[in-house]
Amino acid sequence: MEFQKVVRQIEEHKKFPNLNLGIKEKTEAFTHKLFKTLFDNHTAVATNLKELGKDFEVLAKLVCWEPGSPCQDIWEEYLKKLPEILEKLNLDAKSIAENDPAANSVEEVYLSYPGFFAIAIYRLSHEFYKFGLPLVPRLMTECAHSLTGTDINPGAHIGNSFFIDHATGVVIGETAVIKDNVKIYQGVTLGALYVARDLRNIKRHPTIESNVTIYANATILGGKTVVGENSIIGGNVSITRSVPANSMVSHTPQITIKNTADK
Repeated sequence: MEFQKVVRQIEEHKKFPNLNLGIKEKTEAFTHKLFKTLFDNHTAVATNLKELGKDFEVLAKLVCWEPGSPCQDIWEEYLKKLPEILEKLNLDAKSIAENDPAANSVEEVYLSYPGFFAIAIYRLSHEFYKFGLPLVPRLMTECAHSLTGTDINPGAHIGNSFFIDHATGVVIGETAVIKDNVKIYQGVTLGALYVARDLRNIKRHPTIESNVTIYANATILGGKTVVGENSIIGGNVSITRSVPANSMVSHTPQITIKNTADK
């Protein structure tokens, strides 16, 4: 009898009939299969795409509970976008291979670089985001976040040949705009000046123009903040206002080194 009472009390606290943890599990499986389909040469593309279409149909029925939400009919349009997405991802991988002296081959980038995986899942989820598909894009990038430590919101706009080195700790907010040939290193945050619910649908994350390099642990905040093209932002710099093109911004802490053998 006591057991039944506990069950009833738990059930009384479950207020959201559409909250199904299976959505997260199915999205993660879908994400990994999509990545494998695009990059693994030993995977039959046609077979996998047909399977992905069926997986998406199941997923769409789980997330499209709101009247008027886009559902499984998105898949055909999304499918047409995949060659273009793959072309962009190949440019990203090439950029990483060309800019990281530790990279021995492009194959190594596809297989082992967490930054590339995070960018790939971002680009694949961003198209779903543009279609207005609920939940799935965010769950896809959270899948990459949990594996790589890189948090890219699917709403961000990122140009061609994007490079993330080491990946861990990178945060890119929903309304950030990153143009072409941008390089960022571990721990970089492109965030909001402050967080409030009424800022929804307002640009609150920075714009990074083309050919900018942002080194480790730099923090750039604010929707009106623009980092001009060809600029270099040094490590540990914190920026809340715009930077002109061709700037070099550095943070110079005072460090004292004393030889403890000297008395």
